[in-house]
Amino acid sequence: MAGKTLFEKVWESHLVHEDPGGPALLYVDLHLVHEVTSAQAFEGLRLSGRSVRQPALTVATVDHNVPTTGRSETIADDISRRQIETMEQNAAEFGLTFYGYRSPNQGIVHVIGPELGYTQPGKVIVCGDSHTSTHGAFGAFALGIGTSEVEHVLATQCLIQKKPKTMEVRVDGVLPQGVTAKDIILGIIGHIGVDGGVGHVIEYTGEAIRSLSMEGRMTVCNMSIEGGARAGMIAPDEKTFAYLKDRKYAPQGSDWEAALAHWRTLTTDADAEYDSVVKIDAASLAPHVTWGTNPGQVVPVTGRVPSPAEMLTSDEQAATERALTYMGLEGGTPIQDIAVDRVFLGSCTNARLEDLRAAAGVVRGRQVHPDVHAMVVPGSTLLKQKAESEGLNEVFQAAGFEWREAGCSMCLGMNPDILAPGERCASTSNRNFEGRQGKGGRTHLVSPQMAAAAAIAGRFVDVREW
Repeated sequence: MAGKTLFEKVWESHLVHEDPGGPALLYVDLHLVHEVTSAQAFEGLRLSGRSVRQPALTVATVDHNVPTTGRSETIADDISRRQIETMEQNAAEFGLTFYGYRSPNQGIVHVIGPELGYTQPGKVIVCGDSHTSTHGAFGAFALGIGTSEVEHVLATQCLIQKKPKTMEVRVDGVLPQGVTAKDIILGIIGHIGVDGGVGHVIEYTGEAIRSLSMEGRMTVCNMSIEGGARAGMIAPDEKTFAYLKDRKYAPQGSDWEAALAHWRTLTTDADAEYDSVVKIDAASLAPHVTWGTNPGQVVPVTGRVPSPAEMLTSDEQAATERALTYMGLEGGTPIQDIAVDRVFLGSCTNARLEDLRAAAGVVRGRQVHPDVHAMVVPGSTLLKQKAESEGLNEVFQAAGFEWREAGCSMCLGMNPDILAPGERCASTSNRNFEGRQGKGGRTHLVSPQMAAAAAIAGRFVDVREW
């Protein structure tokens, strides 16, 4: 009998029903909810007279719409205020755990899940947000779902899902100095393309992946969706267990020992086979910068913006031409000649304590370029407090960064933190689509260290030389 992959083990242990060749019904261990994709789902429950099936397995917060300039003032934007108030009302009506606007545990849903210990190996985790794949860093099958699916999970604690294929992305070797988890995933997406993982769950393996901290692994899994994958996973190990130990909602006492015994079985068997395999040499990776309007349009910081003529197909040539027009760039421009107007350190990709420490290490004792507006938005309120206890806020503020409250912030144009048309931003977020950070805004995705260096230099620089 053939061995099983990590994904197959989690999938099979959660099967409620499966018809041969058809979709399966999966049990859901954790349903994360935020204010943007849930209102219609809760209204659907009311109209059908249903309740939430497992309130104890549903955790809600607000993150997309919250302003980051303070927690005392009234939320000025009417739509944002109503969405946040509606989430609070729905959580109260249906008996859900809720971390509201002023809760000490409020934060980006994909930051607080691991931070509080809700995210655990072997779980099936869903949320009405594509970057739910973040939680796969713990060996969970974590996937984003649509609003109708949110309602279905609330009502049944189950999800209808077609079984994906499996892909191994193996990153062998030792990462060069100055190369980060963000550079790994940008390099992978640049290699496989934004549709390279379509129909697959990616399991990340190899020495370079195992060397990453849990924060780094979350960054890699977070952007699996940008490579087209249904989800990303990394098998749990001692780093995983050490991270979860004594977290508020992680197992305690004898339950912890029982959980560990189970979690240690969640590895891909030696004789298991993936549907496809991609191999990356870690030594070939460098700090990366996106130049276009999707994460696959990316090159090393030492490279140049490509020209349409360099593309192999007419479709790629047209896409490149459109991206360059939107981004206000010319083919052949060295990446390090591109000046920036804004720098954003934040998002569910790179707003954890490790990210802030790394960025602070770059800016300490330096000053933000006079033509750059730079801001830091921690991923959670609890994380913000920890950073302040280490004095990281003072490092950033002394350098000229704004220090904000927790939220999704400038990752997406859904709150006051947006780019003006034509503004160019070095961003630690996950998407650089047209208008993603504000109508006409131009986004370049980079690591926290690269963003911090760009804030100081006023342009992209090779952080390895700092």
